Amino acid sequence: MLSGIGNTINQLISDPGGTILSIVYLTVCILFCLILHECAHAYVALKCGDPTAKWMGRLTLNPLKHLDPIGTICMVFARFGWAKPVPVNPRNFRNYRRDYILVSLAGIVTNLVLCLISLLISAILAKIMWNEDMVRQFAAAGEKSRLINPYYYTASIQSIADYPVGLAVYSGQVQFLKTITDTPALIYIQRLFLMLAQMNLGLAVFNLIPVPPLDGYRLVNQFVFKGRLDLNPQTMMYIHIGFLIVCISGLLTGLLTTVNSALMGAFTEMISIII
Repeated sequence: MLSGIGNTINQLISDPGGTILSIVYLTVCILFCLILHECAHAYVALKCGDPTAKWMGRLTLNPLKHLDPIGTICMVFARFGWAKPVPVNPRNFRNYRRDYILVSLAGIVTNLVLCLISLLISAILAKIMWNEDMVRQFAAAGEKSRLINPYYYTASIQSIADYPVGLAVYSGQVQFLKTITDTPALIYIQRLFLMLAQMNLGLAVFNLIPVPPLDGYRLVNQFVFKGRLDLNPQTMMYIHIGFLIVCISGLLTGLLTTVNSALMGAFTEMISIII
């Protein structure tokens, strides 16, 4: 996360206008991803018989009800983070174990669906905006997915199919991209949806980590320990502090980037067939 802060400062110095636009885009994406993630938990809990989140004002699109300050900062600078956990009383569930799993999965599934929808819209925009000759060359090389993959990077460019177009859009390299598109204005729109795709995927993967209070912990508790894993408040506090230190130190960044990149590659490969 500290490297992310340093990169942002350097970008503000070298390209203040582009960096401010990036921050605006990131703010929109963070609010969208985190709020819908938490609302999904609250909504599914309500449908399963537990109105606790609704009674406590968490079934709302008001960001002030959901955002956690440290988790939001991590989202900005490390591209993964968290919101305030939605309060749930499993005793109200109609089917305790089934409903507990459904509520735990709700946020992750919501983020994955939003990721796929964002990539689908990005692919439709790519079909419209990129020169037909360029698209044909990418297709001939079997690399159309690179047009919408924000993770793709190449150290050497030997052919047009080596251009990291998706990464260039995500990074806001508009001047470079204007030379290979018929509709440069669409670059800004596609950039937003690529950011939405990457952030939703990152949030889904991060929440699968089996550490409380993340959803992955609840899923492991139900699937592996049959709900018998009961940590006392003091242990939970120590785990929270330790996990926060790990997040801030950047020890998770490499692993999460590898997993996210692999999943994004699979998703973009699948969706790029429409380009």
